[in-house]
Formats: sequence, structure tokens, C-alpha cells
Amino acid sequence: MQFVHFGHSCVLAGTASERLLFDPGTFSKGFEEVRHLDAILITHQHPDHLDVPRLAELMKANPKAQLIVDSASAQDVVKAGLTARTVKPGERFKIGTTQVSAVGGNHAIIHPEVPVPPNIGYVLDDGAFYHPGDSFFRPEQSIDVLGMPTAAPWQKLSEAVDFLRVMKARVAIPIHEAVVSVPQMYYSRFIDLGPKETEVRVLTPGEATAV
Repeated sequence: MQFVHFGHSCVLAGTASERLLFDPGTFSKGFEEVRHLDAILITHQHPDHLDVPRLAELMKANPKAQLIVDSASAQDVVKAGLTARTVKPGERFKIGTTQVSAVGGNHAIIHPEVPVPPNIGYVLDDGAFYHPGDSFFRPEQSIDVLGMPTAAPWQKLSEAVDFLRVMKARVAIPIHEAVVSVPQMYYSRFIDLGPKETEVRVLTPGEATAV
């Protein structure tokens, strides 16, 4: 597979036959120019994962792309005049020949007094790639390439390292880094403390990388 990281949680995953874009949000740059998309998948409605105005423009530029969202995000995209498919945890569906599993369902807790929306993680082709959104949910599939949350109001470094260790992916791609000014500090911890079988691959923003 090929991957392009557009900053924060926005990742373009290229399978043998499909192009799928995850979480084009307010902290991400460069995804506006992406064309020939087969699907755009949103994990949840927080603006750093769902920038509705730019999403609307992206959909215009990719008229054949399916828009896949969680139940809360569905309300926002419908208000913007967009047509979307709403998925729930446990659903399996196909984008072309690519199998997608919707997993999880719950956003990680930020604080007991801070409400959070639903969060859907997406697993491609029975584990080829997993984008967890804002969650450390562990799917039943063995994961080959993991989108690894780096830093957020809902996580501690110790929790991130524990997630990295338990997932034991072949490759971990750090994402969700825009909330820290020096993400390399976190990347080095992942490299030093992660399992031996996992290669932590930091992607150069905007460049396609085969994994």
C-alpha cells in the first residue's frame, strides 16, 4: 500500500485499486488537491478530523467519491448539503474491491465533564491498515500498518506506548501530532519503547510512501 500523510489525522491510503482519504480536518494541509478519490472516511465530528467547508469543496472535486461518516458527523455534513453513508461499529462494507470494517464506537475520554461524540475506527482489508481516530480501541484483526495517535488531550504518552506495544503492527505511522510543537519528542519514544517487530515510519508530509 501507499500512504500520504497530510498532517494530523489526515491520511491517504492507496490500495491496489482504490484511493481512500481519512479525516480531512482543520489542522491538515494539502488534501484539497487530491483527486480520483474513491472514498472519504470520517472517524468523528471534531473539527480537527472534519473540516466541513473544505470537505464540501473536496467532494465537488471528487464527484465519484463515497463519503463515509459516523452518526454525529452525518448531521454536520447533511447541513452542508452533502450526501453520506452513516456507519455503525461492527459494519463491514466495500469501497470497490477494498473491504472496510467499522470498529470501536467510542471517543476516548478527555475529562468526565467534557462530552465526546461517537468515534468510528476503520480497518482496511482485514488488517492491512487501521485508522483509530481518537481512540485506543483494539480491533480483533491483526494490524499490518497502524495509524498511531501521537498526542491529544485524551491521551498520555504511557497510554500511547502501551497501545503501540499491544497492537504489534509491522509498521506504525504517527498521526494526530498537530497539538504538540515538537512531535519528534514523541516519535523518538515510540521508536525506543515500541515492540521490536514494529517499525515506526514517520512520513514526510505530502509525499507518497510505500509501506
